[in-house]
Order: sequence, then C-alpha cells, then structure tokens
Amino acid sequence: MARILNYGSLNIDHVYSVPRIVRPGETISAVGFKDFPGGKGLNQSVAMARAGAMVFHAGRVGNDGGFLKEILVANGVDCTWLKNSEGPNGSAIIQKDKDGQNAIICYAGSNGEISPAEIDEVLSHFREGDILVSQNEISNVPYLIEMAGKRGMRIAFNPSPIDDTVLHMDLSPVSWLVINETEGYGLTGEEEPEKIVKNLITRYPAMAVVLTLGEDGSMYCQGDTILRQEACHFGVKDTTAAGDTFLGYFLGTYELEGDVKEALDMAARAAGIAVSREGAVPSIPRGEEVYLS
Repeated sequence: MARILNYGSLNIDHVYSVPRIVRPGETISAVGFKDFPGGKGLNQSVAMARAGAMVFHAGRVGNDGGFLKEILVANGVDCTWLKNSEGPNGSAIIQKDKDGQNAIICYAGSNGEISPAEIDEVLSHFREGDILVSQNEISNVPYLIEMAGKRGMRIAFNPSPIDDTVLHMDLSPVSWLVINETEGYGLTGEEEPEKIVKNLITRYPAMAVVLTLGEDGSMYCQGDTILRQEACHFGVKDTTAAGDTFLGYFLGTYELEGDVKEALDMAARAAGIAVSREGAVPSIPRGEEVYLS
C-alpha cells in the first residue's frame, strides 16, 4: 500500500448558526456559535485515515492550534512532518443557515508560512508511486505540485479556494482533480457538469476528474470512461465537511481496494453521513459505520 502525504491546512473553525447567509452591507444576529477543528487538510487527513489509509500530514500548526495535532494523532495520522509556528493558527469564519448550507471566510495564519525549503525537505522522504494530497489553503502550492510531480508521486488536488494562483497553475502533474461545480466553473467557465469535465479532460488527457454535484451525486471521468454516482441521503444538518469527507473516502478506499466504483460508492455514503451531523471533523464517519450504512 502506498503512503499518502497530505500537505494541507489546519484551521480552527468558528461556526455561526444564522437564519440565512448574510447579504452585503447587512447585519444579522446569530442564533448559535461553536468552535470546531477544521481546515480542508485536517478534514481530508482524518477522512482518509478513517477509511483505512496510511496517512502522513505535513504543514504548520499555530501557537493556538496544538489540539489540532492531537486530533490527527488520535485518528492514526502520522505527524512527523507537521511543524510549529509562533504566530496564530489558520482559522475560518463559517456561516451555517437553517438548511445546512454554508459560507466560509478563511484566514491563512500558520498555513501561509510553508516555504519551498520545507517542502523540499518533506518530499525527500517520499518516493515514486506515493500519493500527495493538497488543497489551495497553504502557501507555495504550485511549487509543491511541481516538485511532487518530478518525484513521480501521484497527486490528488482539490483546488479550493479558486483564485489566481490556481488559474495560472500547470495542472498536468495532477492524477486526480477533485472539484465541485463552483470550482469547475472557475477552472473552465462552464456550468454544465458534462462540459466541465470535457473541458478539463481535453486540456489534461492523463488526468482523472472527480466532480461532486451535491444532492445530484458525482461524476468520475478519465479518458473515455465516465462513471456516475448517486448521492446518499441521510438528512442535512451541516454541509461544511462534505467535500473533504468525499475526497478522503474516495482516495482512501481506492488505495485500499483499487476499484473506482467502490471508491465512489464509499465516498458518497461517507459524505451523506457527514452532512447529517454538525461540525467538520466531528461529522466524519468511521469506516465500519460507512460499510454498514
């Protein structure tokens, strides 16, 4: 089994329950507030580990984020290459409405302190065939993708949030591009799922595209192969970690079983369970629970 290195973000999520997502210039009152561990990197590492994969997490944790490392370790994630920062941890302000939809503002904090030299040092411990997972919530992502590609690592990239850095990146080293419809539109200018994946596959013929479609499930496209996966519905309380759970279970299951259809099915079930619960990490189910769902 290949090793999975997640070079990713760790955030402290400040979650406000609101009657609706606030509009520009508007002030509203929250009906509830909670802090949760989060960050796309942390969520995805926990999901992959709970799916049964061998996961290493690299990145930076701030002076107020020591508990985030404790969560990773408690879930069986190896934190050998997780470094400490003197400044504040990365954080997010999340609005969650009564239907479970959300709007998120991220502050990089310690996630923005990752240097090319650190990346080189960490990658030196991994080899061809290992898997790199990354998102767009840390610094020097283009360099990370380029260097991992040169080492022959398989790369899973979740380009969130979409910004100019992502739009100007060379995505040709990426093995799996895992995106939602918003990210797909940002990368291609297309709104229809079929046109999004066709655009990307045409530009990057060696890439597999995994497009999540919310309640409409997901699509997997690689070359001439197109697979569709229905969503699993267990009710909706909070969609915050749905995409991260999906990615984690897709990669974790695929690495263990080597079957794309099974990986998509497990990912759909895991994400369906996650949105039926509150929070990010606390909502991610364990493997045995997903198998029985």
